[in-house]
Amino acid sequence: MLVETQALTKSYGNFAALDNCSLQIAEGEIFGLLGPNGAGKSTLLRLLMGFLRPTSGWAKICGLDCDRQSVQVHQQVAYLPGDARLFRRMKGQEVLRFFTSVRPNGNYQRALELARRLDLEITRRVAFMSTGMRQKLALAAVLAIDSPVLILDEPTANLDPNVRHEIIQMVLEAKRSGRTVILSSHVLSEIEESCDRVVILRQGQLVHSQRMAELRQRHRVRLHTATSSSIPPELRDSVQLVRQTEQESVLEVTGSLTPSLSWLASLGDTQLSIENVGLRSVYDQYHGAQAV
Repeated sequence: MLVETQALTKSYGNFAALDNCSLQIAEGEIFGLLGPNGAGKSTLLRLLMGFLRPTSGWAKICGLDCDRQSVQVHQQVAYLPGDARLFRRMKGQEVLRFFTSVRPNGNYQRALELARRLDLEITRRVAFMSTGMRQKLALAAVLAIDSPVLILDEPTANLDPNVRHEIIQMVLEAKRSGRTVILSSHVLSEIEESCDRVVILRQGQLVHSQRMAELRQRHRVRLHTATSSSIPPELRDSVQLVRQTEQESVLEVTGSLTPSLSWLASLGDTQLSIENVGLRSVYDQYHGAQAV
């Protein structure tokens, strides 16, 4: 595994900002982190970068210990923090030249290309840029570093929907080039669109891991009438009764819908609707209506 943690914990007194977190991230994978503010996402990323020292447990990137070998880890990672700070007196192009020049795998021409795609005015000084422009500038600088691992903490914060879409396309391009991406985001649709796998954090604990390919194979079927018919034995591995009232029955189907639809058709004149089980449904199991 390219990135791995084992029982990783960061405590401040009696408060555990991250508690016993174990995960593995494969090479070439886009790995998503979900959870509300304070769930432990940024703490995990800072531990991976060696900016924080773990209370217990360990983390490794490319086989390097993130605490004891943080300098070597930084050579393998391009990192966008959630609160990126840039040199205010520099012009955008100077920022791009600086960040790509201090890294042996930085590519200034690539940074200029990314800046053009993001419609960024690189002749303007950072001090006179909007928050969104500064975010785009930081992204162009980070994405132009050709490192094996890319860590992005809230990369689309303060950006409009069109720019967000372009950023996700850049993340997918990074994956196609063989890079491993760790993506923290508040936008569920971004995670659904880009990630191979996602974990949900709650109060510092990893409470759920989900492969997106498996989630896309799950559907929710609503029968707009109650049914007393039991699920046939041959479908019980793929069909579950989620809820039943006098007005409706709600089923969850995993895998192909065809066998289930054949059974549902045999029930007679029953109205039904089918929808994908999106990431929101999974997230709400752990956080309810709480904002991401």
